[in-house]
Amino acid sequence: MTDTPAETTTRPSPAAAAPRPPALEARDLRRSLPLGDRRIEILRGIDLTILPGESVALMGPSGSGKSTLLGVLAGLDRPTEGRVLVDGIDITDMPESRLAVVRNAKIGMVFQAFNLIPTLTAQENVEVPLYVGSHPGSAEQRAKQMLDLVGLAHRTGHKPNQLSGGEQQRVAIARALSTDPAIVIADEPTGNLDASTGELILQLLDDLRRRLGTTFLIATHDPHTASRAERIVTIVDGLLQEQ
Repeated sequence: MTDTPAETTTRPSPAAAAPRPPALEARDLRRSLPLGDRRIEILRGIDLTILPGESVALMGPSGSGKSTLLGVLAGLDRPTEGRVLVDGIDITDMPESRLAVVRNAKIGMVFQAFNLIPTLTAQENVEVPLYVGSHPGSAEQRAKQMLDLVGLAHRTGHKPNQLSGGEQQRVAIARALSTDPAIVIADEPTGNLDASTGELILQLLDDLRRRLGTTFLIATHDPHTASRAERIVTIVDGLLQEQ
């Protein structure tokens, strides 16, 4: 009697870790608004991919569509056509209740005017995003950690009117980083600061990207600020041009 060879099982080798999706991806974004009996095209087919850990500067003259583009990329406005993906998640048609949670977890925002809550301390301002959605650990400890990261461990109990402009922007950056977002969108982050303070903020952003691998999209009118980024894209008449 002939023996039947034993069946052998080939185990698959461990799969390589899947590559991370782009931190932010825009596909053929278009945005138009009604004006009388016609529509004004503000964004006319924007394609943009920002990889994890990249720093990209967005420039553009007034009326170019820069603010509109930022609003759409941040999930604050909806495109007329096209798609926006944040960390691989398509947010374009997402219901507002779900979108608010995804924005909180995946997108950090830094504004020219800081947008801190005046009645809250620095620590409490940083804690605010941590009470939306689900985040691991203590909001208090996370806020203290973020303030220490931006050099404000000694200012946790101070309110915005007790802080300099540069310190307020550091609190805003700590708040933006508190949820460990896929990308931080900074709109003119040095616009309300003098040149020397603005330079310190730019150095901080450079340091955070190196230490944490943070992804930044920085909108600016300032060529010096833009030059600090790895890439510069310019929006002109609703279209992007890569430099």
